[in-house]
Amino acid sequence: MARVLLIDDTPEIAELLTYALREHGHDVLWQGFVTDINELVAGQRADAVVLDCSVLSNSEQLFDEIRSDAAHAALPVVLVSDTPEAADRSLRSRNAEHVFLIPKPFTGSQVARALDELLAPAR
Repeated sequence: MARVLLIDDTPEIAELLTYALREHGHDVLWQGFVTDINELVAGQRADAVVLDCSVLSNSEQLFDEIRSDAAHAALPVVLVSDTPEAADRSLRSRNAEHVFLIPKPFTGSQVARALDELLAPAR
């Protein structure tokens, strides 16, 4: 069972995603937008992160913070975006690895499958 840190600033979506991810066997901790994400990742011993912030720049900020910590440089991240073209350009400019981009609208099953794919090599 993977420990997944879900960062989502919409409680209703977070609730649905949490349910879907738990149904797929993941242990989920939900948190709204945070500024100390690396502390949270380390404290929760997260195996992966799902970023679903309403504003792409918030997700980018959190992604950059995660990657700035050497301990989390290869942490699997699923990024959900309502601006997938901009998010894709952003991730490409960062040479992002161990990340899966999911455009909105999405299903919880899509996020769960993306996590499974990202986590498969680490298991």
